[in-house]
Amino acid sequence: MPTLPSRRDGLLAILITASSAVWPASRPALRVGSKIDTEGALLGQLMLQVLKSGGVPTENRLQLGGTQILRQALVSGEIDLYPEYTGNGAFFFADARHPAWRDRQAGYERARALDLQRNRLVWLPPAPANNGWAIAVRQDLAQRHKLQTLDDLARWLAAGGQFKLAASAEFIERQDALPALQAAYGFKLRSEQLLSLAGGDTALTIKAAAEQISGVNGAMAYGTDGPLAALGLVMLADPRAVQPVYAPAPLARADALARWPQIDPLLAPVFRLLDNPTLQGLNAQIALEGRDAQQVAAVWLKSRGLLK
Repeated sequence: MPTLPSRRDGLLAILITASSAVWPASRPALRVGSKIDTEGALLGQLMLQVLKSGGVPTENRLQLGGTQILRQALVSGEIDLYPEYTGNGAFFFADARHPAWRDRQAGYERARALDLQRNRLVWLPPAPANNGWAIAVRQDLAQRHKLQTLDDLARWLAAGGQFKLAASAEFIERQDALPALQAAYGFKLRSEQLLSLAGGDTALTIKAAAEQISGVNGAMAYGTDGPLAALGLVMLADPRAVQPVYAPAPLARADALARWPQIDPLLAPVFRLLDNPTLQGLNAQIALEGRDAQQVAAVWLKSRGLLK
């Protein structure tokens, strides 16, 4: 991955200097949020535990809700920090047509510049993982009908293939998610071909496909989902690169970074190690083995020497 730009650019320095002048010496606890899904719990715990270990007083606001709830909470000042994905910048700024979102470095830089200028929010360096949305199908279905890509799925559907997808309402409705995939690959799922599940937890969508609940044989998935192979599902490739790069990254309010400047140096070593295989393995421990996200995070952080 190309070298990331300096995190001490002039505008950020001005914001932090201005903010530091007004915050009391007591410095209230850092309110750390996360999304409601499996990886949200994992990333939130990794951040929370490292920050607490590094001497930052924290308030646990993990698994607060979906993307829009977390975003609004951060912008309005109800929380100070949460793990987000760079590709969501295309959604936040109604900017999906810009080519930057399909490039890891360019997408990060664009999200960082737009949020800092408009919202005083700071994207810290992202992980090397890409947790983009995807569609997974049952392995037996994929083998029987030679389904490896979304082009293959479109071909099979056009020939009358019987398909039902379990997904979140967000994936079904957001223009950069299922609608974008359908437009690019030339297929359209009818309402009876969709099972909409509350929240964004792919553990539920994958389970629905694995167990064929309500006739489901496909699932909304993420690039870092761990249980797919173990539950007999395969992810369909996106050869047209429709989806943006969704690199996990801490997203913080500038005033929070002013109060606690050690946030960046504490979190950077953690996110630097989070590639796709690592996140797939950690997510599988939670979703497949039923282990608690707090425990999984603690064991991994200690094994990497990241907890004091």
